[in-house]
Amino acid sequence: MGLDPQTAIRGRMQYFVVMIDYGRRGREAIVDPEITRREVISRIASGEYKNISFIHEIADSAVDDVTAEILAEAALPEIAISGADLQAGRFDHARDLRKTEAV
Repeated sequence: MGLDPQTAIRGRMQYFVVMIDYGRRGREAIVDPEITRREVISRIASGEYKNISFIHEIADSAVDDVTAEILAEAALPEIAISGADLQAGRFDHARDLRKTEAV
């Protein structure tokens, strides 16, 4: 069995239920004890999970609706390029221009 070592140590079972709504075609509950919170967020951000009705976190015998917080985490904007990266890009561009001028 591929349980997370931390889960096994604590003796705590945790998993997520992601309910996808396909409209007239029905709904599907995706339940996988192997999937982590980070993986759920990754699948939402990549567009693999769409039209989500709800996301429940089941830990031991408790159920929490974590839909809003996971959707918010999945929607976080990418961090902008730093000033050093922008400067390096300008240097690379200038070097490329010099190469083409020499030809």
